[in-house]
Amino acid sequence: MENKKVAHIKTGDTVYILSGGEGKTGDKGKKGKVLKVLSDKGMVLVEGVNMSVKHKKPRGRYQQGGIIHQESPIYASKAMVVCPKCGERTRVGKQKLDDGHKVRVCKKCNEFIDNV
Repeated sequence: MENKKVAHIKTGDTVYILSGGEGKTGDKGKKGKVLKVLSDKGMVLVEGVNMSVKHKKPRGRYQQGGIIHQESPIYASKAMVVCPKCGERTRVGKQKLDDGHKVRVCKKCNEFIDNV
């Protein structure tokens, strides 16, 4: 089995969705915050993107049942990082600083994406 890694996206990043969905309900062009990175599967969970409906049965006296809308993971290749400085979607480069730390860099404005 392949070991997939998601190196260009981290939890808390704002991402732009490149493809997905059809018509009015499609997610293409949406922006959202990354809630979770599933690096073993090569997927990310993005806030408000790829919503699915789950019917929950009431369990016991205190857990209420009903229809729940929740995010489903999407492939990381369908998401592109939005630079916090210039506000554009961009590819991510990596740079090594003098003190040995590695940081992610915006390819458009050459600013750091990570907080050092």
